[in-house]
Amino acid sequence: MLRTRRSVHARRRKGSKNRDKARLTLARAHAGVADARREFHHQLSTCLIRENQAIAVENLAVSGLTRTRLAKSVHDAGWSGFVAMLEYKAALYGRRVVRIGRFEPTSQVCSNCGVKDGPKPLHVRVWQCQVCGVWLDRDINAAVNVAKAAGLVVTACGANVRPPTPVGADRGEAGTHRGDLTSATARAARHGRNHRGSPR
Repeated sequence: MLRTRRSVHARRRKGSKNRDKARLTLARAHAGVADARREFHHQLSTCLIRENQAIAVENLAVSGLTRTRLAKSVHDAGWSGFVAMLEYKAALYGRRVVRIGRFEPTSQVCSNCGVKDGPKPLHVRVWQCQVCGVWLDRDINAAVNVAKAAGLVVTACGANVRPPTPVGADRGEAGTHRGDLTSATARAARHGRNHRGSPR
């Protein structure tokens, strides 16, 4: 859609009313794309924050990536804005967001044995560790290494394990509901008691 709007705008004669109309149409198209991206970021960040106690992300050099052939994809992803949403929502919900340094070799290290196997081109999505022989998915392996670097991986011995903090019930969950009262009364009747707990 944006490509069509841009080409229409470029074909219009400079200074003409049709060029002004095309410019406004192009601006609306850009605003629509930005709104859709922002809405997706809000939904995804809220889902991640609600479902996880801690989230680890890589501190990517976005300004450097925008000067490569991946520039369009980097701009479309809006990584910086998404991480900013994660951080302020984490503070709001009492969660934790950990940033991993950009020089951490997360895609070069085997998550099974910890041996650094060297950089790999982007088209290599699955690779085999030359030391332990395990086949690794590039993205899953990097995610495990990011979690390890952030200290979010708990060992089997129970290190860094804390008892869960009690969380108060939501307003809809607290209290006695009509259905619960009815079922409690029925149970009390079966056991020979009234709903207040005293014998008949």
